[in-house]
Formats: sequence, structure tokens, C-alpha cells
Amino acid sequence: MDVRTFWLAGRPAKGDTELTVTNSHDGRVVGTYSVPTEAQVEEAIAAAAAVQKEAAALPVHVRAEALAHVAKRLAERAEEIAQLITGENGKPIFWARGEVNRAISTFRFAAEEARRWSGGVQRLDTEPAATGRLGYVTRQPRGPVLAITPFNFPLNLVAHKVAPAIAVGAPVIVKPAPATPLSSLVLGEILAETDLPAGMFSVLPIENERAAALVQDPRLPVVSFTGSGPVGYAIMDQVPRKHVTLELGGNAAAVVLADADLDWAASRVALFSNYQAGQSCIAVQRVIVEESVREAFEEKLLTAVSGLVTGDPLDEKTQVGPLVSVAAAERVSAWVDEAVASGARVLAGGTRDGATITPTVLTDVPEDSKVSCEEVFGPVMIIKSVASVDEAFDAVNSSKYGLQAGVFTRSLDMAFRANRELEVGGVIIGDVPSYRADQMPYGGVKESGVGREGVHSAMEDLTYEKVMVLTGLSL
Repeated sequence: MDVRTFWLAGRPAKGDTELTVTNSHDGRVVGTYSVPTEAQVEEAIAAAAAVQKEAAALPVHVRAEALAHVAKRLAERAEEIAQLITGENGKPIFWARGEVNRAISTFRFAAEEARRWSGGVQRLDTEPAATGRLGYVTRQPRGPVLAITPFNFPLNLVAHKVAPAIAVGAPVIVKPAPATPLSSLVLGEILAETDLPAGMFSVLPIENERAAALVQDPRLPVVSFTGSGPVGYAIMDQVPRKHVTLELGGNAAAVVLADADLDWAASRVALFSNYQAGQSCIAVQRVIVEESVREAFEEKLLTAVSGLVTGDPLDEKTQVGPLVSVAAAERVSAWVDEAVASGARVLAGGTRDGATITPTVLTDVPEDSKVSCEEVFGPVMIIKSVASVDEAFDAVNSSKYGLQAGVFTRSLDMAFRANRELEVGGVIIGDVPSYRADQMPYGGVKESGVGREGVHSAMEDLTYEKVMVLTGLSL
């Protein structure tokens, strides 16, 4: 099997060691990739620092055309890349294709935003002392970006860091998840086809323990991290003077109120608790149902869950595939067992076969069980009934996380109340918390992180506002 190169300052390179990626469903070898040496990592950082001024001064059309090229080439190679995502991640091919399509949109949005990214003016002669003065306000890149990405969306979550960086003229170094680096290496291959200057991007598939040196390097003033809370906050603590953005975890809640369309709610909750095998920070984990419709909703939900197809991720019919590894599945299974030992009841699923866990529904779960208060990151949901809307919203807000919440209601007044009261970064009305449009602001509060993704929001996060004052003008 060919050894995939990594991307060092825009060119292919090989190190002196190799690692292999295997599929969690059947153990087959998906690919082997070369690992950068310490000297090569240093070269990539030095190149990013050296090209910083050139990158910031790149004409808008150069950035926009590069981003548009990536979108075009991702579309041309869509099936190949989807198969690769399924291979390295284990997600069903249906979801892998969806991820590729989202990445295409992310780069297309970035190309469009790059063309719109422009300065503004502000008249300053609102007081006599400022007569003849005008402010020209622009946003400038903070500098080279270190992008640390997770395994669960190995293409699109890389896109959400790379595309905004290029759009604003910031060099970017990608450190992909060791379990799923192959998709980002293909992205590097496509970026290398553009006219971006050498040093504008590198993709360095290094081991997690080597990332600390990159985090602490002063030549990388921006760290954009998506992953677990403990790792994210450790990064922030290590480099308090850097600009750090964190997209962390959640235990997303779906609230089903008495006026909801129960058939729609049940079908959506069932699917989006288990999509990506639950390995999404906005997968439905907690289902909070008004008592008056609990019985009817639960019956519909269990029917919908039982209808999900679990199996080989390459099978076109499969909706729920394996977790990323057997170890990950063992952890989720242990959390379910812990909850059951504490009094929880299993309404569906709860079994494990290798890296695959059957879609699991629990009830009567103690509040302090891990499956209730932590991020399970697996195909597990818990059902809790409440007597009122007040109690439902209090239950959502009781979590230490605050990424997104879904509220199934037909009331516009209730929608605006939910938006006022729920302590989350996004409130999805009439659907699950798992909905995300790639152009919208996306991020959380509390222990779900700081900063926002979504192309325009990320572009603002990677830049700072700068004002030039012009003097002596006749306005």
C-alpha cells in the first residue's frame, strides 16, 4: 500500500516513520501515512511565520479563487473522499457523503465571504475637535493559525478552520486527529493545486503528545481547537496570552413540549441521537418530554429507534455504524452499565459488538450518572419527563454544557421564550439540536467552549479590528 505524504509548506513530504489507519468495523487497513519529523515541524512553523505578511497582503481574488478551486475539486472527488471518510472514521457512507457536501459548501461560502470581506468608514467629525477626520476600519489577521481537529468530522471540521483562515489571509497549520488524518491529507493535496504561496498551509499528522510544542510556539499566535473539554481548557491555561478558540463538548437536549408534532419529533430524535454513532457534540443525548405526552412520544420514539439500520458502514442502507474504535465503544458501554447499576432502565439497545453499540434508550437515569451529566459521544439517549415548561428549561440549563438545544413546539411565543431562557449557543426550534448550517454562527457557552465557527464568524475570530484615521479632509 502506498504511503501518503503529508503537506509541508504547500509541498508533499515524508518523514522517517509511518502510521497505519484501520477501519473500526472490520479491521481492514485503510491507509498508511508518513509522520513529520521534529525538523519538518519546525520548518512548517518557520514557513508560516515567514509568509505571514505576504498572506495578509494577498489580493482578494487570489484567496477567493483558491477557495473556489477547493470547493470544485472536492465536488469532483466527492465519492472517493466519502469512501475514505467511511474507511478511516467508520461512519456510514450516507453520512460521509453528507460531510463531503458540507465541506464543499464551507469552502464555497468562504470564497464568497472573501470577496465581500472589506473595510468600512466612520465619520469622526461628530464633535468640533474632529472636524475633517474620517476613520477607515478594517480587520487584520492575528497571524498564523494552529488548527487542531477531531476525528468525528475529519473533513468538514478541518474545512471550518482552513477555509476562514485562507479567506482572511492567515497561514494555517493543521494538526489532524491521529485516528483520521487521511481526509485532511487529501485536502492538502487539493490546496497544493492552488496559487497560494508556499507556507500558507501545512498538514502535519503528528501524534497528540507532540501538539503541545506547537501550541506553545509564539510564532503561532492563534490556536483553534475542536475536541474534548479537558484538552481544550488545558491549552487555554498553557497559553493565556494567545488567541484561543475552543469548540468543545456538549450533552445536547431535545425538549418535546405538549403541542409538538410527536411523529416528527420521534423520527428526528431517533435518527440524530444515533447519527455518526452518536459521535457528534450536538447529537441528541437528553430527551426532555412534557409528562402529558410522555407515553405517546416514547412509544413512537422506540418504534423509530427499532427501525434504524445498524451494520456495515459501506452498506448504502446503514444508518448507524461503529464508533471510531473498540476502546471508544467499550467506554460508552461501561457508562451504560454504570447507569443501569444505579437504577436506570434500558428501553432499547444497550449491547455492544466490537466497536458497534446498538442504539440505546435509557430512562430513570440518576442525574449524576455519566450518561446524564457528561458527553457520552455514543449512540445513547436518556428520556426524562417533566411537569411543565419551566421544569423542562431548567433541566436543559442544569447541564455544565451549553452548545445547542432543540425545542419541539408549534408556538412562536414559546420559541422566543426558549431563545431567551436556554443557556446555549444555538436554539433549534421544531427540530433536534443536531441541526447546523455551515454558514451560521456555531459555538457554545459554559463548558462548551469560547468563540464561534461558521465561516463569517470564524473570519472575525481570526482577525482584529484596526482603524486608520485620515486627517484634514473636506467631508
